[in-house]
Amino acid sequence: MTAILLKGVTPFDSSSPVDLLLEDGKIAARARVLVLPEHATVIDGRGFQAFPGLVDGHAHLDKTLLGREWYINDVPRDLAAIIANERTYRHEQIPDAQLQSERIARRGIAAGTSFIRTHVDIDNEIGLANLEGVLETRRRLAQQVDIEIVAFPQSGILQNTGSEALLERALEMGAELIGGLDPCSFDRDPQRHLQIIFELASRHNKKIDIHLHERGELGAFSLELILEFTRRYQKQHAVTVSHGFCLGMLDPARQQRFAEEMAELGVSVATTAPADIAVPPWEILDRAGVAICAGNDGVRDTWSPYGNGDMIQRAVTMGLRYRWRKDSEIMRATRTITHGGARVMSLENYGLEPGCRADLVLIPGRSMVEALVEVPVERKVFKGGVLVANNGECLF
Repeated sequence: MTAILLKGVTPFDSSSPVDLLLEDGKIAARARVLVLPEHATVIDGRGFQAFPGLVDGHAHLDKTLLGREWYINDVPRDLAAIIANERTYRHEQIPDAQLQSERIARRGIAAGTSFIRTHVDIDNEIGLANLEGVLETRRRLAQQVDIEIVAFPQSGILQNTGSEALLERALEMGAELIGGLDPCSFDRDPQRHLQIIFELASRHNKKIDIHLHERGELGAFSLELILEFTRRYQKQHAVTVSHGFCLGMLDPARQQRFAEEMAELGVSVATTAPADIAVPPWEILDRAGVAICAGNDGVRDTWSPYGNGDMIQRAVTMGLRYRWRKDSEIMRATRTITHGGARVMSLENYGLEPGCRADLVLIPGRSMVEALVEVPVERKVFKGGVLVANNGECLF
């Protein structure tokens, strides 16, 4: 394998340029100045900020409508109505989950994403077709991005006959996690909903990622149950709560108590930093030791026309939503889309130190903040020490 020497790049959390040697899929060396090894390719990294491969910790690759005829959204802002509308669109238009998931995954790769956790719809209408499509995309792009799959009951479990068996089959086919959705308000039987999820996860030794949109006290009640089930089934360090709006709606004392219990159990949080609702209290959770990641959620789908698959843009969204303005505050967003995501996904050998996997992205900027706020297209993306994308285009 050809070695690559990146000359004069600046790690995103430092102000001092370094040389990085990429060899055999890893960062072989890091120093202020490295001697050029024989047969190595040199890339001038001066003026670039180096980030570890970006982590999209909450995606829906199978839902995107990118590349299809423009979809005009006229759906009431009600979860049940949105889900019903999505099922109708899917039935009438029959989008190809493999084609669509590859389109948006390639967008992410070109922007510097190396790792994706995607929720894939499993229900009694679509069956396992979307999963099969995303599994094929994962196979095709295996050298450019790591994709982790959540078998996701978007239409519920109890009210969607046959879903439990389909979810189990999805886990057998290769999904690494099982998902859940608003145990109280959607399936209306939180004990049974969570029991199914945790029993399947335990039976197949899988992790869990639960969408929790429920607000205020209802959401807090569901979260208490999730933590209770985590203890009961001994799924410590194997559960993620996605969205968790309720955490941002509680008084600080209760936020602190939840944060401490979640840290104790290793329950992580995924946020998309939405503009129109409360967000999890990042600082309280972080101080307690809770792992926090960020994700693009759905991109250009029947739910919303927004998004482009770029985790750098998601970091900017986080900064705006949390009102982070100081460089030290904005660093929180950067860590969330890198090391935070790596913690949530339990990625080994992640980072910019010698011995870490050579997954990284170079983005022009005089500082980490400039690299974020300019959102430049000019980026060099490496996966396993191979240049896989350059200037907004995938090379493979």
